[in-house]
Amino acid sequence: MKRRSFAALAAATLALPAALAQDRTMRIWVGFPPGGSADVIARLLAEKLKASLGQNVLVENKPGAAGRLILGELKRMAPDGQNLVLSPSGALVIAPHLYATLPYDPIKDFTPVSRIVTFDFAVTAGPGAPAGDLKSVLAWMKANPAKANYATSGAGTVPHFAGMLLSQAAGVPLTHVAYRGGAPAAQDLIGGQVPLMVDTASETIEHHKAGKVRILAVTGEQRSRALPDVPTLKELGIGTAADAFFGLYGPPGMAPDAVARIDRAVADALAAPDIQERIQGFGLVPNHAPGPQLASTQAEHLRKWEAPIKASGFKAE
Repeated sequence: MKRRSFAALAAATLALPAALAQDRTMRIWVGFPPGGSADVIARLLAEKLKASLGQNVLVENKPGAAGRLILGELKRMAPDGQNLVLSPSGALVIAPHLYATLPYDPIKDFTPVSRIVTFDFAVTAGPGAPAGDLKSVLAWMKANPAKANYATSGAGTVPHFAGMLLSQAAGVPLTHVAYRGGAPAAQDLIGGQVPLMVDTASETIEHHKAGKVRILAVTGEQRSRALPDVPTLKELGIGTAADAFFGLYGPPGMAPDAVARIDRAVADALAAPDIQERIQGFGLVPNHAPGPQLASTQAEHLRKWEAPIKASGFKAE
């Protein structure tokens, strides 16, 4: 009897590491509240990755500092592929030009895994703005400087500076109002607390379709597939443009085979017709690229934003 019990215990002990490995949960961290574009994309990916990787995949929200907080924590996590961050580009290509010190090095402290989407931004008017096109709204703001405010998902984000470029190109002083994510910004836009919002189209496109707000322009070089009737800023005679991307990053030192495995699963997920349809419906463009190309995209945007940010004179507090 004792011999049988010992054998059973030994078998159970040997099986434990395999069971623990099977029970391991991958977490995709998002540095913004639930409901925003990064959160929605992360949840779409998580469902597909759960099936293709054969493990549980959860989305965890840890908002703060426009996405910089969770990136500062990611660099200290184990490089085992079980913790990843889906990050908008702002924290990686804008923040380094704003802050003398950051809790991370945007190049050295992360492993680029996959580029997920590329996108431009929507300039959206709410009930707090008058009727008319963007030029009419901007003229009203110029005549009413106390009301000339625009909301974004956070200070130091790409939408923040896209709005600043809009202000400069249009010759209308605009005051930035930073929120902790696009969803709360959109709610205040709908509620009339702020008249204008600059952020990803996903934050306001459904409200636009419902007639609660009006997307008046997009910031890309071309019109959005999701909003073919909405002009670009340049079509309106406002000479500026801005775009951005979402990337999936891991801690530094991830094994190349682990990166490749996750990237393949991401590529398959983004190729799925249902995912493509959902993402495009938000005004985003599924645009997968593996880690090395994500790193190149990041480096390009880091260079591109340096001059405009310095010229703006904006200083982060």
